Amino acid sequence: MDAPVEKFDPWSPAFVADPYPAYAALREAGRVHWFEPSNQYLIPHHADVSALLRDRRLGRTYQHRYAHEDFGRTAPPPEHEPFHTLNDHGMLDLEPPDHTRIRRLVSKAFTPRTVQQLQPYVEKLAGELVAGLVADGGGDLLTAVAEPLPVAVIAEMLGIPESDRAPLRPWSSAICGMYELNPSQETARAAVTASLEFTEYLRELIAARRARPTDDLISGLIAAHDDEDGTRPARLTEQEMISTCVLLLNAGHEATVNATVNGWWALFRHPEQLAALRADHSLIPTAIEELMRYDTPLQLFERWVLDEIEVAGTTIPAGSEVALLFGSANHDPAVFTDPARLDLTRPDNPHISFSAGIHYCIGAPLARIELAASMRALLTQAPTLRLASEPRRKPNFVIRGLEGLRVEL
Repeated sequence: MDAPVEKFDPWSPAFVADPYPAYAALREAGRVHWFEPSNQYLIPHHADVSALLRDRRLGRTYQHRYAHEDFGRTAPPPEHEPFHTLNDHGMLDLEPPDHTRIRRLVSKAFTPRTVQQLQPYVEKLAGELVAGLVADGGGDLLTAVAEPLPVAVIAEMLGIPESDRAPLRPWSSAICGMYELNPSQETARAAVTASLEFTEYLRELIAARRARPTDDLISGLIAAHDDEDGTRPARLTEQEMISTCVLLLNAGHEATVNATVNGWWALFRHPEQLAALRADHSLIPTAIEELMRYDTPLQLFERWVLDEIEVAGTTIPAGSEVALLFGSANHDPAVFTDPARLDLTRPDNPHISFSAGIHYCIGAPLARIELAASMRALLTQAPTLRLASEPRRKPNFVIRGLEGLRVEL
């Protein structure tokens, strides 16, 4: 590996703490870099990442066109099957026509109107959570506000009773561990266990909603059907419904949780920006976009090369995998003026934290509502909030977050 690629070390605590200098070295050294440890081509530039997210010669899966052997790949170990069954039937890891069908069905139950109707609930819950933090004189912002808000919101949407919600975050965390580069056997075992338990729970909940529908999202997914072509309506299979619910929970809160704590940690390190935000709450919308750009919750997104492509003169053959570096793209000086500077008033902010193309995050509007609600509640109820102790980064690279964020008034 050349020197810039050697600086890309996703298993190093020092790199995980601050990957952005290594990204700068990658961008300066070229547009494509082969990374032997994960057998991937690293793509660090915003223009290339954005283009490849929309390029239909790449896909989140190859199994709609190739068998593992035909694609030059080895099938996952049989003991990992419960995770892959759950993961591979969600729309994030499917390609057309299945992706198109499932996304259309989910969209019918996950409309902008539905999301907007949730706003009063989101704001009320955010206010209550922050009030609890204030009453305690501070605490861990992660466990007091950042985690419970989006978990409760997506659980409320799905119709998961409050009494059943305690395992949701641990299940999600275990499953998402498999999205890291070269996950360990211990990580895989935890993901398999969580996949089995989550699947069994949802199977029972879906059966209950079939028998007695309510106005929740699961009932909506059961009722939704695709009849645009005038032929026999297509519905979600039970496995697709289970996988969709898990995806909505995982994607519906992982990014929001980490965006919240990453964002406040950035604000505490930039007191002049925090002071400006406290003085003018109208900055909240642009602040959210800038904080998601500045310290991106999802640092890397993978794509399989289905048909040979060329990037900047480098041929990337079919069967390869590319690692699209969202964190690097969001700090590309070709797109963002002075990208290392946190600027809550940044007017032009085409960050790709919510991805792009057919896999653009369907929950992005809800995530923005949640982030705005918690930020407004904290600014209003806790105007003297400050950092109580230095936080520790989680060891994960792909999903970037903190172990906790201790604050006080």
